[in-house]
Amino acid sequence: MTQPGTIYTPSKLGRLRPWTLFVRILALLLTTVLLVQILNFAIVLLMPPPMPVIYTTARVAGVVRSGSDPAKLLTMRITGGPPRPSDSSRDARLAKLIANDLALPAERVTVETEPSAMPMLAGALRPPVPMGMVRSRHHLFENALFGPFVVSIERPDGRWLVIRPTNGTIGPWRARIVLWFLAAMAVVAPIALLLARRVATPIGRFAAAAERLGRDPRAAPLPVTGPPEIAEAASAFNLMQERLNRYVEDRTTLIAAVAHDLRTPLMRLSLRLEKAPEDIRIASEGDIQEMSQRIGSAMAFVRDMTRHVRRQKLDLRSLAESVTDDFADRGDQVVLHPGSPLIIEGDTPSLKALLANLLGNAVNYAGHAEVLLHRAGGMAVLEVFDSGSGMAPADLARAFEPFFRAEHSRNRDTGGSGLGLASVRAVARGHGGEATIENRAEGGLLVRVTLPV
Repeated sequence: MTQPGTIYTPSKLGRLRPWTLFVRILALLLTTVLLVQILNFAIVLLMPPPMPVIYTTARVAGVVRSGSDPAKLLTMRITGGPPRPSDSSRDARLAKLIANDLALPAERVTVETEPSAMPMLAGALRPPVPMGMVRSRHHLFENALFGPFVVSIERPDGRWLVIRPTNGTIGPWRARIVLWFLAAMAVVAPIALLLARRVATPIGRFAAAAERLGRDPRAAPLPVTGPPEIAEAASAFNLMQERLNRYVEDRTTLIAAVAHDLRTPLMRLSLRLEKAPEDIRIASEGDIQEMSQRIGSAMAFVRDMTRHVRRQKLDLRSLAESVTDDFADRGDQVVLHPGSPLIIEGDTPSLKALLANLLGNAVNYAGHAEVLLHRAGGMAVLEVFDSGSGMAPADLARAFEPFFRAEHSRNRDTGGSGLGLASVRAVARGHGGEATIENRAEGGLLVRVTLPV
């Protein structure tokens, strides 16, 4: 792992190429597979094969006479139908031994070993002969029952008593296999977790950086760490962020320079109009003053959008209370609805200007304003509404355009540069949120600003 903040040059990336992310993931996968195979091989060497339980014909006969098995290794049940006949000579010999022990005719006892629909598979899975069974006692093994078997004995009433081994779901050897499997998972799981984290962490870091870039284009660059592919992608992302900031700053600087240079010809026009007739001079001075105000508003807008902001955690409700108190001190009718604190991360001066613009528009055009703050879907929602005359539907779509004014659709005094709502939307989007405007069903306008919590 490289040190944080390492900058990769083409020569460094070339030297690190043999240990790319692809090679690391491939090596880790191969190592995991090899470790699993070693564990599987170890289970074959370390664990003894399962030893079968041997049932003698005398024991089966004793269980039939007593009616139960004290060791609970054999189960008995009554069936109505006759058993399936067996073609094995060994099964016939075992059945005869049990019949002789019970003093019953041979035809009333049947034995079926390895009962399965697939006898070849059952024979392949049959437990091995115990290693302690010597050749001199091999005849005892031949006359014993082990593995899956069924002993059927006809009762006097014509029904059949069926005896078979109790098949436990988890036997001792199966329990050892399960424990070994859990141990293998405990060994392999940290390696899989490490692999998943090594792959997912850089991707999550890129996603967070992209989301942060949308909220704050001047956010800190992405740390260039990790394998060469991740380092190259992080460097490309940081370069893209730098180019976007430079592109926006160049365009903003151009607008500010044009607005500033327009003041000189306006000043010359004002001087020349001093010798013009009074009616022309008064009308032209009004136009020049309006142009100067627009130029000043444009420069203030550009200055606010280009200044370096410092994001910090703040209580949006406390900020709203301070702004509404300022309006109330001036005698304006502004109401902030009560609610719980709403903590967000943002720039205090920008958010104050946003709320001041919204309240100023509502007070100027409708005479009053109401503010409602709440949280919905992980977003802080700021709503400013009034009960004025609203706006024409055609003007709502253009309300956030710079220098757009819709005085004809609202009761208000003439004024404003048309940059208030444009600034509101710019601040909201700069914080990763959005601003919308709509007519209320009760009358008036509702401006809704959503900001990420």
